Amino acid sequence: MVVHGLNHAFGGGRLAGAARWFESLGLRHGLLQAAMSATVEVVAGVGLVLGLFTPFSAAAVVGVMLVAGVVAHRRNGFFVFRDGYEYVLVLALAAVVVALAGPGALSVDAALGIVVAGSWGVLIACGLGLVGVVALLGVTYRPEPAEPTAAGR
Repeated sequence: MVVHGLNHAFGGGRLAGAARWFESLGLRHGLLQAAMSATVEVVAGVGLVLGLFTPFSAAAVVGVMLVAGVVAHRRNGFFVFRDGYEYVLVLALAAVVVALAGPGALSVDAALGIVVAGSWGVLIACGLGLVGVVALLGVTYRPEPAEPTAAGR
């Protein structure tokens, strides 16, 4: 997640390129979307690596990956080799598994005595992730209508 977020910010077309791509997918406010996506991916990735606020970090990964699945990959079907949503779904599920298992004994959460795992971890990761997806897509997702096909005319 960290490297993916850094790539949005500093790779290829940098934030401006990511912003243009997000807008081409139907997301309004592309530059804000690109900056927030890069920030959330980096912060959530670091949170998972350190075991810091683990279910909340997992929720951020769930949200970002589900948005990517809906906006960029859903129309391509399941398989990743066809640019489908398989990979982003696996990343979201991996984050949920981390929330279920908990951060581990060497985590910052454990050092702070704030370990939340099991059902509560999953509820936080899935619940907040889904709330974030619905809110973001509801406010900013405006895809272009599909071109009618010859059969649909």
